[in-house]
Amino acid sequence: MTVERQEVVTDTFRQTQASLLSPAVMSKDHFILPKDFPKLQNDTFLRAARGEETEHVPVWCMRQAGRYLPEFRESRAGKDFFETCRSPEACCELTLQPLRRFPFDAAIIFSDILVVPQAMGMDVQMVAGKGPTFPEPLKEPEDLQRLRVKVDVGKELGYVFKAITLTRHKIEGKVPLIGFTGAPWTLMSYMIEGGGSNTHSKAKRWLYRHPEASHMLLRMLTDVIVEYLLGQVAAGAQALQVFESHAGILGPIEFKEFSLPYLRDIARRVKDKLKEAGQDVPMIAFAKDAHYGLEDLSQSHYEVVGLDWTIDPQSARERTGGKVSLQGNMDPCALYAPKEQISDIVKKMLEGFGTRGYIANLGHGLYPDMDPENVGAFVEAVHQHSKEMIKQM
Repeated sequence: MTVERQEVVTDTFRQTQASLLSPAVMSKDHFILPKDFPKLQNDTFLRAARGEETEHVPVWCMRQAGRYLPEFRESRAGKDFFETCRSPEACCELTLQPLRRFPFDAAIIFSDILVVPQAMGMDVQMVAGKGPTFPEPLKEPEDLQRLRVKVDVGKELGYVFKAITLTRHKIEGKVPLIGFTGAPWTLMSYMIEGGGSNTHSKAKRWLYRHPEASHMLLRMLTDVIVEYLLGQVAAGAQALQVFESHAGILGPIEFKEFSLPYLRDIARRVKDKLKEAGQDVPMIAFAKDAHYGLEDLSQSHYEVVGLDWTIDPQSARERTGGKVSLQGNMDPCALYAPKEQISDIVKKMLEGFGTRGYIANLGHGLYPDMDPENVGAFVEAVHQHSKEMIKQM
């Protein structure tokens, strides 16, 4: 990283911290500051992330604040998705809803990975029945000129920071709060495809026809993401997850050129800045379907590597060599099974991963049609079986 870039990130981090320490109006006559948070009562997730001993295996679910919950659907009814994302009060409420139902060991702030392209000047809409849509996607390298060269994350994404701060207070120290971002390649693919895609051929076309422009865009995204994650920690996030959701669309060679270097750069730069401030926040890398990248990901400055359901737990342990904790990886569709079968599936998963340096999760997010009772059965099975396994050790 150049001196100029390092100074920009440092200045932005300081500005973000300063702006967060200014009173933020969360509701009428109520001010919330990113300090004096309630004491953390359950640090099982954080200890597991660092490979320390725990009394049970911690568990949380990607998309645990989601449409499978009737209260979530009621809260979101008739409201624009990104308007909800820009409301700290709404994000706080949606983040807390699953904690009222299930004894999760962590919460993840309700938001969306596509707020980063929005902060860079792109229009993103959530279209019913279609999903996220970019009315004017990037088509040629010249379109990079439409993006903001320097993004003021405090101004453009301050609503996320305020949501994190409010939630840290409202969660009352019950469990840690996870902040997150999309990874550069995943965001780049959305920005070029204009939405979801089965082939990602438009984005991959850039990699082969415009490699220099591709790296330029990936660097721009990386710079914003670093500042965004630092801002989340300043706001109160106690862990960070980077979602490389579209890793599997790349082959091993393309992954090593267009994804891995930026994942590593993000973790290294964030950790360097946090170390300067005397902070230590565990980071999780979730590169879906990147089976070929496990060894590399385990040496990329992340404490935890998240796994999708297509990877064998024992194989993952062997390939990562104990360098990192692991997270995952039950097939989300296993939640359609009867509760007794869910318990058996969880037990086998725990036996494969072991109980040390392990965070139970799904191999992807919860689906809208899943039964909340089965989610509860999953959480209960993780806690019950892991406690029994640890007692027998």
